[in-house]
Amino acid sequence: MFESRLHQPGWLSGAFHFVIIALALQADTAEVWPYALLAMSAVSFFAWAGNYRRYRQIHDLPTSKVASAAQGYVELFGKSEMLPGVPVQSCLSKTSCCWYAYQIDERDSKDKWRTVDSGKSTEQFLLVDDTGQCVISPDGAEILTQGHNSWTEGNRRYSEWLLLPKGILYALGEFSTAGAAAVAVREERADVGALLAEWKDDPKRLHERFDLNKDGKVDLKEWELARLQAKREVRKRHSELQSRSVEGVHLMRKPADGRLFLVANEMPDKLGARYRNWSWVHLVIFVGALSGGLFML
Repeated sequence: MFESRLHQPGWLSGAFHFVIIALALQADTAEVWPYALLAMSAVSFFAWAGNYRRYRQIHDLPTSKVASAAQGYVELFGKSEMLPGVPVQSCLSKTSCCWYAYQIDERDSKDKWRTVDSGKSTEQFLLVDDTGQCVISPDGAEILTQGHNSWTEGNRRYSEWLLLPKGILYALGEFSTAGAAAVAVREERADVGALLAEWKDDPKRLHERFDLNKDGKVDLKEWELARLQAKREVRKRHSELQSRSVEGVHLMRKPADGRLFLVANEMPDKLGARYRNWSWVHLVIFVGALSGGLFML
């Protein structure tokens, strides 16, 4: 099954409305409905503001080319590629990809699904256009992907979202260019920490690699070995960057000032229209729910 999925705050699409309605129905009294409507209007107000802000940022910012992009907040469009020497495989299907997220849900005794495990990759990948390539550091990004797989085995449901190589890629974030050596020094500590965190998210694999005495836990000495191995892998990745770029490495990451950091395998016009339409939906809900709530008080 393939569908679009936004890895972003749930309130942008109005998911909290269903929670509010469910709580009001459970209360089984008409007295709660004015307050439920007012709560829905408050959620829709912030959702309208969030969606409209994203629409304006996508709509107003012109698309730049990698080679000529200004330092700072930019919009890029090109193709996705894996970073050479940094193989990434999704946790569940073992598919080679640029980025993945996964979720495992389990059916409980009340026949309801509950999430038992989830995670996403933090490995960097490339956006490539006809002028050059930019390293995308996905940590902190809102990611929209059309690649979604879901299947059930026994009482567990597995879901996976992928950004595959050689697909269209849109990115909006903080763009900077530096010499490859400078990037390696600045990024090493952060990348080592991100890689160790990714390993910790997969305890089974972590123990297979570093539980040398097979006592079921990774002790301090074994964790130090893991840290050294992570440092070696990160330095190898940075060495690949340096060998491919003499003038410098282009990097896009989450803006420090809190502005939108968005990555999507979708055309920017279509993506902007999605946020615009959601902003109108929430504006209508805001006005309707607020009017209804005040009328019922």
